Amino acid sequence: MSAKAAGAPELPWTSSYPDDVDWAAPVSTEPLTVSFDRIVARFGKRPCIDFLGKRYSYARIGSLVARAAKGFRALGVGRGSLVGMLLPNTPYYVICYYAVLKAGGTVVNFNPLYVAEEIERQVEDSGTTIMVTLDMPVLLDKLAPALDRSCLERIIVCPMADILPFPKNFLYPLARRKDVAKVPDDGCHLRFSQLAHNDGVYEAAAIDPEKDIAVLQYTGGTTGVSKGAMLTHANIAANAHQNRMVNAGTPDGVGRVLGVLPLFHVFAMTVVMNEPILRGAEMILLPRFEVDATLDTIRKKRPTVMPGVPTIYNALEQGAVAGGYDLSCLEVCISGGASLPAHLQESFERMTGCRLVEGYGLSEASPVVCCNPLDGTGKPGSIGLPLPGTTIEIRDPEDPARCLPAGEKGEICVSGPQVMAGYWNRPDETARTIVDGFLHTGDVGYMDEDGYTFLVDRIKDVIICSGYKVYPRLIEEAIGRHEAVNEVTVIGVPDDYRGETPKAFVSLMPEAQLSDGELIAFLKDKLAPFEMPAYVEFRDELPKSLIGKLSKKELVAEEAARRAEAATRSDTPA
Repeated sequence: MSAKAAGAPELPWTSSYPDDVDWAAPVSTEPLTVSFDRIVARFGKRPCIDFLGKRYSYARIGSLVARAAKGFRALGVGRGSLVGMLLPNTPYYVICYYAVLKAGGTVVNFNPLYVAEEIERQVEDSGTTIMVTLDMPVLLDKLAPALDRSCLERIIVCPMADILPFPKNFLYPLARRKDVAKVPDDGCHLRFSQLAHNDGVYEAAAIDPEKDIAVLQYTGGTTGVSKGAMLTHANIAANAHQNRMVNAGTPDGVGRVLGVLPLFHVFAMTVVMNEPILRGAEMILLPRFEVDATLDTIRKKRPTVMPGVPTIYNALEQGAVAGGYDLSCLEVCISGGASLPAHLQESFERMTGCRLVEGYGLSEASPVVCCNPLDGTGKPGSIGLPLPGTTIEIRDPEDPARCLPAGEKGEICVSGPQVMAGYWNRPDETARTIVDGFLHTGDVGYMDEDGYTFLVDRIKDVIICSGYKVYPRLIEEAIGRHEAVNEVTVIGVPDDYRGETPKAFVSLMPEAQLSDGELIAFLKDKLAPFEMPAYVEFRDELPKSLIGKLSKKELVAEEAARRAEAATRSDTPA
């Protein structure tokens, strides 16, 4: 572990650890592909995935991974190859993820909600040459521009019907014809069945866990400008093992994890897929979060663990109360992606009887950094204790080499085996973010005397909507492309359901006219749904700094004052 900065305190959190967890125990960085093969051999007959009622054993998934890996090798995938995944939660994601890693390539996660322009931009930045997606027009059509204008060379098309249980697999192509894309018969498109049509016997790629990049995870990081976090095989393996160490009380070969979080998100990649596979648990995957469908799945499948974000827990609680659903099968729920309101934690635990614990992480740390003990002994409002082998220091933002004492607010800085190798093709950003072995998160917090960390605020302007990072600059650029717009500023405002939501302040060109509905329609093909501003306010002028830059702080203060006044009015007796 990196040397501590001058004046760094002793480690206060070790005395707060549960008895069955050792912070100082060695953290394995064995490649996940090796661990996967061992689990397949050990638990081959156990269920690995349940997707909409169709179940796959570990042996079946292991066979499909091997055959897909051989198929990728035949396409030239090896060390340095970038393979994109434009997929919702399906068995294909798990299969192709591990197959690419076995072939020696790097997985590049793409958000299926991105518009074509965003996908093309990420393809070019990463150098992705192969993309895996479903045979759905809503996904396949987005790749056409990138195939024509970028470095993308080949698309692996996975049929949705093939992963559905009988009789849905036969009915889907008939009942949902508009949702099934016609796959071009050319040299650029290859069906998954063709990729995996082999015996699965191949020469495994040599992997250097400490140096080879397993996953390129795009994130706004600490600056709000999207860039690829380079996660090595050692990084993602370490984080999966760290989470397994924290979950030491659960034996191998048991448990069912409900996967409503998207696997292309690094949080779900680790806590829904990689860590459960390490212990031979079953993944119950849903392609997207829908309240009624999720509640029905919980009723039928009886999962024991569900990672999520606060908006999911809030929606499930309201839906369960309204529909009379029993959620008592849940034993542990882990919340991340956004701050967990204390009232939501209390009411959800009271309704379900499960433990809802909050953790904290970021893409640059594969992603989990800390978490409250799963036995429920954590501190309310805290993001928990550092994972095994992880050091958290609170640094002075004005003097980053100086560690601050307990209770004093500063920047949360992290060191551990899960910290990324750096940003893809951005050495300057890497040097600014990782200093003396510590990842500077850009988040403000403090640590108490027992080693629990509390997140206070975010240094940058990134908006967290339902666990997704939304970048105001991207929204501002899209709005600014409308010919009627003169200037625009976007900030995040509180939202009871999403945590935060974007609000756009717009000034128009002289004599121009534009309604908020017309602006939203203009943005429909330029922004993902979760990036859309929920509110648009038109103004004659927008606040600026002394040097003429658009300023957000006045707008943030105005919104806070407005909400405070509204709350006061609502509390005043008639």
